[in-house]
Amino acid sequence: MKKYYISILLVLPLLASAQLFEGEDFEYTSEWIWGINKNTNGGLIGGLMLRHSRKKGDDIYQTFGLELSNVKHPSEARYVGLSGAGFIYGKSNYLYSIRTSYGLEKLMFRKANQQGVQISIAGAGGPTFGLVTPYYVLSSDQQYSQFNVVNHPSPQSIAGPGKLFQGLGEADFAPGLHAKGSVFFEFGTYRSNVAGVEVGFMAEAFTKEIELVPTQPNKSVFTSVFFTLFWGTRK
Repeated sequence: MKKYYISILLVLPLLASAQLFEGEDFEYTSEWIWGINKNTNGGLIGGLMLRHSRKKGDDIYQTFGLELSNVKHPSEARYVGLSGAGFIYGKSNYLYSIRTSYGLEKLMFRKANQQGVQISIAGAGGPTFGLVTPYYVLSSDQQYSQFNVVNHPSPQSIAGPGKLFQGLGEADFAPGLHAKGSVFFEFGTYRSNVAGVEVGFMAEAFTKEIELVPTQPNKSVFTSVFFTLFWGTRK
């Protein structure tokens, strides 16, 4: 999976190079973007992001970000229960990471007025607010409970997953910090519209070990390679 993201990072500049420095440059002072994230610690959709940028100097922008991500254990495997719905056997907790960040973005190649590709590099970091939420399952006797190996000795003892958002009110708080570096490729057709991809690497550390799958090794530090599709506006 990580090789896939690294390949994208290497190939995109080659695709962009033929369109750089065409036409008149467009100067902007602020930007809002939002996007959908895919990463090596997440599922089909790894998370959501929102970011605001303001011009700080020549080709330098300061950024303020907010991200929500569901962090998964690498050993998680999905089964189909007696009810026909899928569940993750062995999982005892969710980890939801709410990240607020401050960073800087350096514009490397500027997009022309209504064409071309813009490329920039960025670094950001800040506090993480982790929510460790119990993972509930429906037992074969139709009782909801947090997964544990005593009450659920095998996948056949589980009928299906818990209810949507069940256990959220029992979440424990896990503070942490995160940092990331990334490359932005922006392909917007018009100067005030933003659309593109971000590819990068993130490291995130919590003050305690996060138990996601009790029968497997757990950890307090998570690293991932990520890929984000984003859209937005600038002026």
